[in-house]
Amino acid sequence: MILNLYAGIGGNRHLWPDGDIVAVEHDPKIAAEYARRFPSDKVVVGDAHEYLLEHYGRFDFIWSSPPCPTHSRMWGKNRTPQYTDMRLYAEILFLQRWAHGAWVVENVKPWYRPLIEPAGQSGRHVFWSNLNLFMLPEPPPTPKGFITTATPQDIADYLGIGEPVMICCNGNHEPKQAMRNCVHPQTGRAIWDLYTANDKHDGRL
Repeated sequence: MILNLYAGIGGNRHLWPDGDIVAVEHDPKIAAEYARRFPSDKVVVGDAHEYLLEHYGRFDFIWSSPPCPTHSRMWGKNRTPQYTDMRLYAEILFLQRWAHGAWVVENVKPWYRPLIEPAGQSGRHVFWSNLNLFMLPEPPPTPKGFITTATPQDIADYLGIGEPVMICCNGNHEPKQAMRNCVHPQTGRAIWDLYTANDKHDGRL
């Protein structure tokens, strides 16, 4: 069984084969879009952090993408001061200690030196894992103005997801944010392939 936490619209999941996948997403609108795109997955609307603690033992592969804003290099002086969200490191340490299968925790490249050394990086993202992610391929270059002026179709084409997904989420008034939050599907597939190779099966769930 596969667990996809903080699933968003499923960028990392886009090129995975169908199978026994549970996705957890707390925003109902985003969860509904994930369910539309991946109807074979079980979608749970809820707290991914708590779900991991309560259900980690059921899964052979766990992917987690905790909230990234307070870790991002975009976290600038115009933001309201707040504590850095340490769920990221809580989950890394929890999985290091308790996970019995493969696991990956993803976040954006942070504005600070990572407190735990990542296992790999690709594009804008870094990954902590018990898999060897040292040689992850780079995704295609982001379109010009990715954070600002790129059109919804530009971002959808970059991700290879077809029609743009325009949903405001987590109190953000930028409807392109759900797409910008995605790990590139090619990176998600490369990590999937490393998991299946490590697990010595044929890639079916």
